[in-house]
Amino acid sequence: MSESNPFHCCASCVHFRVEKGSGRTTYRCSRLTYETRPDYRFDCWTPSENVQKLMNRRTRDTSER
Repeated sequence: MSESNPFHCCASCVHFRVEKGSGRTTYRCSRLTYETRPDYRFDCWTPSENVQKLMNRRTRDTSER
């Protein structure tokens, strides 16, 4: 990515899953089936609906200035 996006991280993706079991919590990308961390970044990122709304709001607020 050439542009820095402050929202881009695994925790804000629609494919991010939290799995709790055996006394520990793991994070997984359901698309890639990789174990991940909330702050990791992959090129396949698809923002969740709430994150998309925040991004649109921030873009709109910036363009109105």
